[in-house]
Amino acid sequence: MAAANQDTTRPQNTRAIMVFLQSHAPFSNMDDDHLARFAEHATLRFYADGDVVLSTEDGIVDKFYVVKQGRIRGERHNEKADKTETTFEISQGECFPLAAIIGERPTRTLHRAAGDTFCLSIEQDAFITLISESEPFRDFCLRGVSSLLDQVNQRIQTGAMASMGSSISLSTPLERYALRNPIVCNPDLPVRKAVARMHENNVGSIVITDDVRHPIGIFTLRDLRTMIAEETCSLDEPVGQIMTKNPCYLPVQADAFDAAMLMAEHHFAHLCVVDEHKRLIGMVSERDLFSLQRVDLVNLARTIGTATHIRTLVSLRTDVSRLVDAMLAHGADSGQVVKIITTLNDVTVRRVLELNIKKNDPGIAFTWLTFGSEGRQEQTLLTDQDNGILFQTPEGMTDDQVREKLLPFARTVNDELAQCGFTLCKGNIMASNPKLCLSDHEWDDWFIRFIDASTPQNLVYSSIFLDMRAVFGPTDSLNELLDKVLARIQKNALFQKMLAGNALQRKPPLTMFRNFRYVTDGKKHSLDLKRQGLAPFVEAVRVFALANGVKNANTLERMSELVGKGIFDDKDANAWKDAYSLIQAIRMRSHQEMLERGEELTNLIDPNDLNPLDRRILRESFRQAQRLQQKLEITYQL
Repeated sequence: MAAANQDTTRPQNTRAIMVFLQSHAPFSNMDDDHLARFAEHATLRFYADGDVVLSTEDGIVDKFYVVKQGRIRGERHNEKADKTETTFEISQGECFPLAAIIGERPTRTLHRAAGDTFCLSIEQDAFITLISESEPFRDFCLRGVSSLLDQVNQRIQTGAMASMGSSISLSTPLERYALRNPIVCNPDLPVRKAVARMHENNVGSIVITDDVRHPIGIFTLRDLRTMIAEETCSLDEPVGQIMTKNPCYLPVQADAFDAAMLMAEHHFAHLCVVDEHKRLIGMVSERDLFSLQRVDLVNLARTIGTATHIRTLVSLRTDVSRLVDAMLAHGADSGQVVKIITTLNDVTVRRVLELNIKKNDPGIAFTWLTFGSEGRQEQTLLTDQDNGILFQTPEGMTDDQVREKLLPFARTVNDELAQCGFTLCKGNIMASNPKLCLSDHEWDDWFIRFIDASTPQNLVYSSIFLDMRAVFGPTDSLNELLDKVLARIQKNALFQKMLAGNALQRKPPLTMFRNFRYVTDGKKHSLDLKRQGLAPFVEAVRVFALANGVKNANTLERMSELVGKGIFDDKDANAWKDAYSLIQAIRMRSHQEMLERGEELTNLIDPNDLNPLDRRILRESFRQAQRLQQKLEITYQL
């Protein structure tokens, strides 16, 4: 068959084209009528190896293409290196050039056939008609990888719903849940009358408000049981004396996920909902949010947080996997699920610490630190320990004397956390390591040396220790330390550049021709979704965040703050967030499937085990990581 400019063939079998399109997104979600219209207007074009399909000199793009067989390579000239580079590859079922045809402009990338290639094309007027009439097609064209991510999340949620049953969406605003006209009283009302009012209205709580309806306290049936059991107050005393003061609240615009996380973290059963003037307008209970089978987030967090023995904590960890399925059924995305897992991990760590303090209090106040993915609130079911201790040395004691008291305590905690499923760190990044049990000034000196001496080992440490937060204990010293560290990094251009260079060592697993590049130290044809997939995003975003004074450690939240500071373009950041979330979603689903099969959890997957859509969007997500790394290269001239 001749090249496209010599011969074109109008396909006769419309149905055959429709069958082909239905195997690829976004066409797999389109109505048959719209697919038929595409097929009827499509022209099949052949390009021999090396033929130019689209050139930057061709003027405004007037055709939309879908690769039917073969590959299309995108090429751009690198002015700095004075050479032509391949920027992407498009394979079977993929479309081009979306941005150019939507923007009614010339393409900025030369598109060339890589091997003998067939493409289906439609003219601009047919494209415009299709994009105006087909919502799935329009959504894909305008949102790209974000649209594909929605399809993956929807499929994951549908699978979870099949086993969990119908449920509430975690993204629904609280105004849909909030009990309107909640039962309230003033702080002078006797407890007896407050309880009677609760009984009359069949509610488990009453909100105490001031004269302008600001919530100043809350009294629950649980408070009543405690009051009677401990004889702390008589029923004739004002409820203001026994209420829980300054109750937590959320604005009506917040969603169910925000409420669930707040309840889980603080073990609340009820939450106030307020308007823009902080006036009480409603109440939400944990039962309003969840009706899950046997386990829910708030109840599980409370059960963990009140466990009386390490054996209980060990047994409760098995419920976390079931909760992940439940949260997916409730519409939680991968970013929300990792925060849920992190919250439950935090509650577990705090309870192990509390139980050990009861048994063998070291007598020294300390802050339990967590690093790495736990520090970023990005943990999945596969987790190990990365922790340390920060303390202020009491007067009359030396740092070493304090360490002598804390290290045996830390060793016991590390061992018991291992029993709970937090595997011991092979690199000994744990609080029982004397090098990570330090006073506030020792940590400060450590970071000074860490930043000033950009050794290869320190750069490796950067991926661990620069994502740090407190899980237990006072936080003032840590906040002061982090402020100093951030200020030093912002002033140290050399450290930033070394950090950027180190981040670029984590290459996304794509070859020049967009094939997957497999790990060399694992099983054949495997990708490591953490080291090869997530790490390129995490490492690059960390450099930009630290260089621009972003204190937040969470990768997605760092990106949002970098948009606010004008460092990231909003559209780029959204694509990077979606790509990162997609890899995380596939990783979590893989972990769930391994658990179901009784296999040991790993971050390795064989892309051949994925369906075509997942393989395609995984490839696109890795390409987004490449784009982010290109921005890092340009920024630091690497």
